[in-house]
Amino acid sequence: MLDSVSLEVRAGEALALLGANGAGKTTLLRIVATLLRPSRGQATVAGFDCVKDAERVRPLIAFVGHGSHLYEDLTARENLRFWTTLTSQPTGSDAIEGALAAVDLDRTDDDRVRTFSAGMKRRLSLARLLLGRPSVLLLDEPFASLDQRAKKWLAEHLLAFKAAGGAVVMTTHSFGRELEVADRVAILAEGRVALDAPRADLAPDELPRLYALHAEAEA
Repeated sequence: MLDSVSLEVRAGEALALLGANGAGKTTLLRIVATLLRPSRGQATVAGFDCVKDAERVRPLIAFVGHGSHLYEDLTARENLRFWTTLTSQPTGSDAIEGALAAVDLDRTDDDRVRTFSAGMKRRLSLARLLLGRPSVLLLDEPFASLDQRAKKWLAEHLLAFKAAGGAVVMTTHSFGRELEVADRVAILAEGRVALDAPRADLAPDELPRLYALHAEAEA
């Protein structure tokens, strides 16, 4: 449950959300993604209310949650083509092939997704980010299950997305590569913002200490 959370993410900025399980990180992303209605308060994207203007918000965002939300009996290519149909994003075959190649799935794109490893499924779900034109990325543990090559690709993609004026909000439990793309770090504890600070202002050993102080004390 969230309680008086107030956060703003600007264009060209990435916010990393840390917190123990149950702190409210995923709930916050799902509210902004228009998948949950807040019991009180307001969330907006580009000035549009995430409840009242949900249809205006959805084309502006891309949400990748814990679950891959893939169709197991379809191939990788079929999954991407079906997703573009569901989201009314006309996309040519070249764009789909390019997205698969970017996440290193172009040689397995005719295999059924049910045969994929957890990391391959995560990469396929991230490939959808390359097919839309969102202004905001909402990513729940985006680096989970990825190998080092895929983590490097994702970090580079997020940096390029920011440089083009996009905004990123991502949850993480890690203090590694995930935080390299973050401009700000926020720690949620008991549904509240316990810390919101520029990443550059935090010494390498300070963030784990602050996380332990706030998040682990909640557990």
